[in-house]
Amino acid sequence: MAFENLSDKLQNVFKRLRGKGRLSENDVKEAMREVKLALLEADVNFKVVKQFIASVTERAVGQDVLNSLTPGQMVIKIVNEEMISLMGDSTTEITMVSGGPTVILMCGLQGAGKTTMCAKLAGKFKSQGRRPLLVACDIYRPAAIDQLTVNGNKVGVPVFSMGTGNSAVNIAKAAMEHARKEDNNVVIIDTAGRLHIDEDLMKELRDIKDAVGVHHTVLTVDAMTGQDVLNVATTFEEKIGITGVILTKLDGDTRGGAALSLRAVTGKPILYVGTGEKLTDIEQFYPDRMASRILGMGDVLSLIDKVQAEVTEEQAREMEKKLRRAEFNFEDFYDQIQQMKKMGGIKSILGMLPGAGQLRDLEIDDDAFKQTEAMINSMTRKERLNPDIITPPRKRRIAAGAGVDISEVNKLMKQFEQSKKMMKQMSGMMGGKKGKRFGMKLPFGL
Repeated sequence: MAFENLSDKLQNVFKRLRGKGRLSENDVKEAMREVKLALLEADVNFKVVKQFIASVTERAVGQDVLNSLTPGQMVIKIVNEEMISLMGDSTTEITMVSGGPTVILMCGLQGAGKTTMCAKLAGKFKSQGRRPLLVACDIYRPAAIDQLTVNGNKVGVPVFSMGTGNSAVNIAKAAMEHARKEDNNVVIIDTAGRLHIDEDLMKELRDIKDAVGVHHTVLTVDAMTGQDVLNVATTFEEKIGITGVILTKLDGDTRGGAALSLRAVTGKPILYVGTGEKLTDIEQFYPDRMASRILGMGDVLSLIDKVQAEVTEEQAREMEKKLRRAEFNFEDFYDQIQQMKKMGGIKSILGMLPGAGQLRDLEIDDDAFKQTEAMINSMTRKERLNPDIITPPRKRRIAAGAGVDISEVNKLMKQFEQSKKMMKQMSGMMGGKKGKRFGMKLPFGL
C-alpha cells in the first residue's frame, strides 16, 4: 500500500519524541530533519516539503509546546494539522446541478486508469440514487469503447457510443440529447488519452467542453508515476482548466507523494482515490483521514463506511443476537470471510486500525482464506450449522475433500473457537457506549 514506508518512518520519529519527558528546540529541529527526509523519499515535491517543515517547526518550537506536559504529543498534533491543511483541509465533492444533467468530462493520459474510473464513478453515483450515463468519446484507443461498455454493464449503467467513425464532439452532443430523452441526470464522458500531452488532445477536450457545457473537468492521474503527476496536472489546468483530480492505483507499491503535493502545487482538490482493481474500489478523498493513516493513527471512519456499505443494520443485529446466544457457526464464519473480501481483505482492514503499522511485519496472506473456504465447503450443511458434531472421522473426510492435511482442519476448528469467544466479547463491547458513539454496531468480524 502507498505510504507504508513513510508511515513507518514517521512513527519511528514520533516514538522517540514521545519517549522524551521534555523537548528542546534542537530535539524538534532534529525530528523535523528526519520528517523532511522521509517526505522527500516518499516523492513529495521539494518546495512543498520545505514549506511544510517550516510551518511545523515554527509552531512546534513555541513555548506553549516545549513547556507542555506532553510536548511530543503536541508536536504530533501539529504535524497532523499541517498535513491536513496541505491536502486541502476539507473534503471536496462533485456538486450536482439542478434543471438538467450534470456533465463530467474525464481526462488524463493513457494508462492512468481513466476508462475504468469512469465506470467506478458511475457505479458510485448509481448507488447514491442517481441515473448516470457513460459516454464513449475515446475513438482512438483500440477496444476503449468495448472496455467502457463491459464495465458499464458490470455496474448496471448504460453506455452511449457511436463507434469510431464520428468525431468525439459529435458523439458528446448526441449523448446529451440522449441523456435528456432518457432522463439521465449525470453524464460522464470518457475521452481519449495520449502517451504524452499534445496540442491535439487539448484542442479536442476544449472543443467538447465548448460544445456540451461541461460542469466538471476531472483529471485522472496514476499515483505510481511520482513527481510527473504534478507536471501533468499543472499542464491540464493551464490548457483546459480542471475542477479536481482523481488519484488511481493508490493501493500499489507507490511512495504516494503525489497525494501530499497535488493540492499545494495545483490548487485543485483530490476528489476520489482508486484503491483496487474492482469496480467498487473507489473512495472519497478525506484529507483528515489520509493524514491519520499516514501518521499511523488508523482510519476508523473509513472502515465504518466500508462496513456500512457491505453489512446492513439488520444483518449486524442478527449476528449480534447469534453471538450473544452462542449460535455462531461455520456458515456465519463463511459469510464474514466474503464480507471481509468485499471490503478489500484483511490487509486493507488492518491498515485502517490505529497502531496497525506494528502488524505490517506479520505474514498476512489474504489467499489463505481460500483454504479456509475450501474446508468449509467440504463440510455438510449439518456440520456447518452445528460444528460440535465434527468428530475425527468427519475431519478426515473434510480434509480429503479440501485437499489438505487433517492438521489444517484441526487448526481451523481451534481458530473458529477462539474467534467465537473473541467476537462474542467484541459484540458486547460494540453494543455499548463505544458502538453508540459511531452510530452503529460493528459486525462481529471487526
